[in-house]
Amino acid sequence: MWWFYRRGPSGFSGASTAEEVTAGIDGRGMVAVITGASSGIGLETARVLALRGVHVVMAVRNVSARLAAKEAILAKVPEAKVDVLELDLSSMASVRTFASMFESLNLPLNILINNAGVMTRNCTRSSDGLELHFATNHIGHFLLTNLLLENMKRACRDSGVEGRIVNLSSSAHVMTLAEGICFDKICDPSGLNDFIAYGQSKLANILHAKELSRILKGAASTCYVAMHPRVKGISGKYFTNCDIANPSSQASDTELAKKLWQYSLQTVSS
Repeated sequence: MWWFYRRGPSGFSGASTAEEVTAGIDGRGMVAVITGASSGIGLETARVLALRGVHVVMAVRNVSARLAAKEAILAKVPEAKVDVLELDLSSMASVRTFASMFESLNLPLNILINNAGVMTRNCTRSSDGLELHFATNHIGHFLLTNLLLENMKRACRDSGVEGRIVNLSSSAHVMTLAEGICFDKICDPSGLNDFIAYGQSKLANILHAKELSRILKGAASTCYVAMHPRVKGISGKYFTNCDIANPSSQASDTELAKKLWQYSLQTVSS
């Protein structure tokens, strides 16, 4: 485990906390939208950004968890500026409604953190007829980003502060990426045993990461990329432990990225 504590070029390691990597950073006057902000890394990210003075808009699916999440932050950061809005990323209608509600707040947007994700072994479709993982983890965030992009551009022009969009990835998304070559492919029941076996191995990875996050406050890289001055001007890179890292060959495939972008545009426009 020695490597976990080894500091990289950023000066931080896998053991660094979100508070450590944002120490001394003044986020006052900035606004951030964080999806999946009611629990886990999303909630910790919201708390730390609020601690640094950022006005945080928590986008959450579970209505009953909304107020509890906000109160949890205010209990630790009484002066925090926090709004909570409902968002179900598996529904394009919900994404559009969220974007409209956000615009009605008349706030600029400086930081968008696409944190939420779903993992299920059930081969189900979203309300829009898409495979659920693909709909929630990718299409929902893709549409949300597009709908909020003009606000971010405007905020950047008005303030002179660089806007940042942070897309989180985890072992849960490896399954989506593997299917993502066919994009909206629905699970084939004939391959269900292999699918479950693969899913269980990934679930083990996730449970490990989840427990590690609980112990070490695993939102460090998210907050670092969202706020740290060292990241200014850096775009389209993959970070781990606050340092630039090399993703898989598929994740580096430019042509696949272009095809996915075009497919996503067609999907959200239909």
